Amino acid sequence: MSTGNKSTIIERLDALYEYDREPVTDDKLHGWRTFIAMFSSEHIAGTEFVLGTLLVSRGASAGNVIFGLLVGNTLAVLSWALMCAPVAVRERLTIYWQIRKLAGPYLTILYSFLFALILCLLAGSMVAVSTTAVAQAITDYTPLEILSPEKGDLLPVPLWILLATLVGVVIAALAVLGFDRLAHFAKVVAPWMPFVFLAGAIASLRSLGVTGLGNLWEVANEKIWTGVVPEKGIHYTFWNCMGLAWLCNIAQHMGMGDVTIFRYAKKWQMGFCSAFGMFIGHYMAWICSGVMCGAFLNLYPDGNATPGAIAMLGAGWAGIVCVLLAGWTTANPTLYRAGLAFQVATPNWRRWAVTLFAGVLMIITACIPFIVANLDYIVAYYGLFFMPLGAFIFIDFWIFPKLGLARNYAERKGLLWSWPAAVGWFGSFLICFVLFAKDQYSWMAFIKNYMPAFLADRQFDIFILALPAWVIAITFYTFCCIIQQMISPVEDSKFDFKKNLLPFVSIVGIVLTILPSILYYIGAIENSGTNYAMSVIGMLLWFGTAVFWIKRDHLG
Repeated sequence: MSTGNKSTIIERLDALYEYDREPVTDDKLHGWRTFIAMFSSEHIAGTEFVLGTLLVSRGASAGNVIFGLLVGNTLAVLSWALMCAPVAVRERLTIYWQIRKLAGPYLTILYSFLFALILCLLAGSMVAVSTTAVAQAITDYTPLEILSPEKGDLLPVPLWILLATLVGVVIAALAVLGFDRLAHFAKVVAPWMPFVFLAGAIASLRSLGVTGLGNLWEVANEKIWTGVVPEKGIHYTFWNCMGLAWLCNIAQHMGMGDVTIFRYAKKWQMGFCSAFGMFIGHYMAWICSGVMCGAFLNLYPDGNATPGAIAMLGAGWAGIVCVLLAGWTTANPTLYRAGLAFQVATPNWRRWAVTLFAGVLMIITACIPFIVANLDYIVAYYGLFFMPLGAFIFIDFWIFPKLGLARNYAERKGLLWSWPAAVGWFGSFLICFVLFAKDQYSWMAFIKNYMPAFLADRQFDIFILALPAWVIAITFYTFCCIIQQMISPVEDSKFDFKKNLLPFVSIVGIVLTILPSILYYIGAIENSGTNYAMSVIGMLLWFGTAVFWIKRDHLG
């Protein structure tokens, strides 16, 4: 047998090289304009036509939309700039290889394969968005009628599937061309799209009866974001709007997914380029698409408010082209990431072949109407499930050295998988999934019989759960790593129980002292007794540990 053959999946994984195991070289780094364009084009995109209209259908009020999105998007920018980008420019490795170092190859392969599948699904939803624009144009200006899928449809009409396939082929071809071509395409498209969103919203105000600033707020509350509780699904409050804006991309910022993109950045400060995507895309564009949706439903109360339909009504042919390109500019980098993820699990495949394979999956998912109709839930599950392993990168990079724990433990010990990473990953997801599913799925209702009353009686929004999931994941992972490294330390381990662990537990006590009051104030917990009990636990943790590590001062 030839020694040159890669006989195991681990050896084949080690054979993969595309600036993952080694830093990106200086000649490949990009400047501010590239990342401004990347974020602007990716987040002023097809999803904005979908999520903006979902804020209308979920019954958010105008005030909750304006101020909730403002706070949420600010938090998202800070998460990219202060958490994701600094790690990316110091390590300059893809997220997949960084996960491999701390979680081992088996969990990396599982993560990468599942991550690639969900990215294909998200890219497929963007293909569907672009296809609604083409279908709307053909229906309005030719004798041929191509009906876009409506909510509840199992399959679209055959002609719509054909259109989706053609659009998907173009997107896949662009993704195959790689990062540089994607960046160039983004630079061309990004400056134009925001003005189409704005123009469509301004034109729609007339049909809504807005005569000036005097009645704008009144119309916004009566005809667009009415605050009416929907018959099905979650009613969006301020916290839901904030959570959607902040946490819909949690897998990319707090979950470190965009270290794969920011490894090409010259400086970590380029993380603030995310502001162009958040405030022009996830703020202005969501609001503008909501205005266009409100105008469409005002004229056609029983109409199918697809992205193509509302864009045609608001901005005409420019709106149609905007929807088409908006879907492309989201699907392109998403498919590029999916190709990188699949390549981790199939390292003997060429990147172009892997990306084309991902493109086929993207086109298939584009023909499933359920995906676009429930995009907010899908995005939430995506963040909830894939965020933990990325969050471990942040903890491993910033916190473990301060605790005296060894970084990249799985790599240094030659482990095939890390049980602390598995516990943190699946444990956090299962806990938060149960909290959400107990009220959403009838087959999970039985679990409420085994829960404390304050948990059983409260309905949890899946977007808001993404933040507790992050905290639960890193807590499980950190404590399990402490146990693991106490049992089997590396040679240069500096972990000391009294010096490193007890201060950490004391900090947890401080957090538990104040956090319950905040949760009680915002309504996350309804029972004041729970608030007091958690505060008492925090007090006991503080005094039970601080006395052993805070040194006495000899006062003269």
